[in-house]
Amino acid sequence: MNNQELGFESLIEFLQKLQANNSKAWMDQNRKEYQSVRDFYVGWLDMMNIELAKIDPDYYDTPGKKAINRINNNLMFHPNRPVYKDHFGAGLDQLSKQGDFYVEVNTEDVFIGGGYWHPDPKSLRSIRQAIDYDGERLKVILDKPSFKKQFGGLIEADSLRRAPKGFAEDHPHIDLLKRKAFAVSCRLPHELLLGDNFNKEVIRIYKEMLPFRRYLNQAVTV
Repeated sequence: MNNQELGFESLIEFLQKLQANNSKAWMDQNRKEYQSVRDFYVGWLDMMNIELAKIDPDYYDTPGKKAINRINNNLMFHPNRPVYKDHFGAGLDQLSKQGDFYVEVNTEDVFIGGGYWHPDPKSLRSIRQAIDYDGERLKVILDKPSFKKQFGGLIEADSLRRAPKGFAEDHPHIDLLKRKAFAVSCRLPHELLLGDNFNKEVIRIYKEMLPFRRYLNQAVTV
């Protein structure tokens, strides 16, 4: 194994132990190991940040320390959740917490996603206005065979029962206008994560997702 493979193997092993011992007391006793695998992941994110910027002229510089999410769960609004998450997640190409390119390593696999998951009302309104204006362009992106093969379509989410205010029920893109979330995802096995081609695969998926993310990001920034 090379250093990256060993780093991810150590990260997975740590997450598996954390999942079985999810408490502050255990984390305090294993803080050094946590810091070691976190530092590795931040370093990997720094490297990917550089590589993705090479292929996307509009890429938003996101160093690893900015990209990585906190491992602590927010217990204020969800007191029944475990103290700590069972994964390391991060958002690259991150102008804001929404619309980024998300990479998560968990105890089962690697989750990669992007788009707007339940965007705020202003962003959702902007996305719907963009769909009203040129929704056919988004449909072309979603219907591209390689895109459908990689992501399978938009992630299932709640939709309005009726057309949103200001739009007709017979709108040609009413199925999209009714949506409350616009995001796609895929999962990669640990075998790929611990192999030689993982970085290339992440870059390939980034490229495949890029037109979709660009459409949404342009919609909310106009």
